[in-house]
Formats: sequence, C-alpha cells, structure tokens
Amino acid sequence: MPMFEFVCRTCGERFEEIRSRDPEQPAPTCPECGSEQVVKLFSSFASPSAGSSSGSAGSGGSTCGGSGRFT
Repeated sequence: MPMFEFVCRTCGERFEEIRSRDPEQPAPTCPECGSEQVVKLFSSFASPSAGSSSGSAGSGGSTCGGSGRFT
C-alpha cells in the first residue's frame, strides 16, 4: 500500500499514513488534534533531477559492472 502525506486544516499538523487507493475509504483524522479536516498533499519522492550532482549512475560512475569509460 502506498504512503500518503496529509496536512490538517485545523492545527496545521503534517503527517503520513499508509493507505489503500480505495476512494471509498474514509478520510484520515489528524493524529495531533483529531480533526477530520485534512487535505492530501502532493508528495515528492526520491528521484534524481536533471542537473543533479549527487554522484548517482549516469554521472560517470560505474554501472552494470562497466568501467564507466567511453572508448
């Protein structure tokens, strides 16, 4: 099941919950204040972005056992 990020409209608490994608599932309640006034946020996930210098594959490092050199 995927993890979703929510924010409470009442107290501003941000929290995550593992939930099914079932649209019939009731909305979660805020773990801080118990309010049902929560909004699902668009979450970012770990993904290399263009221009990233994190040293991940594709930045001249070795991949799939290769030397990482072009000859």
